[in-house]
Amino acid sequence: MSVAMAGTTTSATRAAAQAQEHLSALTTKDVSGVVSVEPTEDGWLVEVEVIEDHRIPASSDMLAVYEAALDEQGDLLSYRRTRRYPRGRADVGRN
Repeated sequence: MSVAMAGTTTSATRAAAQAQEHLSALTTKDVSGVVSVEPTEDGWLVEVEVIEDHRIPASSDMLAVYEAALDEQGDLLSYRRTRRYPRGRADVGRN
């Protein structure tokens, strides 16, 4: 799926890559991967998993999911952390 506006088309793949780049730069944290991508009226809503705190062993790392809103061109409009959890316990407390 892609969002087209004013002659510019951004695919879901490109929106995901741009969200990862934006969040890595803004949080200075290592990006683990994209959790979800969905089109919106104005562009894309992307959830990105980030390693918030590296620990030893790595199985005890603290992870977080950030939600990033991008416009049709892939520019970041806003972002926020929506969840924080230890590695391996991502779905605890979620419905």
